[in-house]
Amino acid sequence: MSTASIDNLTARLNRLPGIGIKTAQRLAYHILTLSNEDVEGLSSALLNAKRSVHYCPVCGNFTENDICDICANEKRDKSVICVVKDARDVSYLERMREYRGCYHVLGGTLSPMDGVGPDDIRIKELVERVENGKVNEVILATNPDVEGEATASYIAKLLKPFGVKTTRIAHGIPIGGNLEYVDEITLFKAMENRREV
Repeated sequence: MSTASIDNLTARLNRLPGIGIKTAQRLAYHILTLSNEDVEGLSSALLNAKRSVHYCPVCGNFTENDICDICANEKRDKSVICVVKDARDVSYLERMREYRGCYHVLGGTLSPMDGVGPDDIRIKELVERVENGKVNEVILATNPDVEGEATASYIAKLLKPFGVKTTRIAHGIPIGGNLEYVDEITLFKAMENRREV
């Protein structure tokens, strides 16, 4: 038996990405078994993060400071900008610990079907960064889906007049992958992006 409070908690949890109704119910019931101290800690962490974290005015990444740690780091190569869809993509790329440039977070991708156009994401801000003349390369690292490809293509056309080197991350078969299980589009991209060895 559930109550209105449990139903409300479940519904709130179900709104989170990747949380289906069954997972939301499990989480709701688990939260109810926690001590008041643990629930208050969770609640406090949620409110504190929401109040103190904001977008970096330079790149659009999440930060609690005036600008994010990456933009503030003098050792980062400011002449290379990697363009990503979301702030979480920055953390994914940072895990490889090889990229030493900066980022630009779009905050979405172009999607005319959903009413998302160039003015709804941070494309203008990217163009302004490139216009300053200190950028040598822009790496387009949006997802290899329809929206990500359309966004990358649109940005590449916008940046062409500036003469800045514009590259796209490679797509293809993952390491350890098996051709038998790879879809046709991925195979096509793998063949298209092949390189000499």
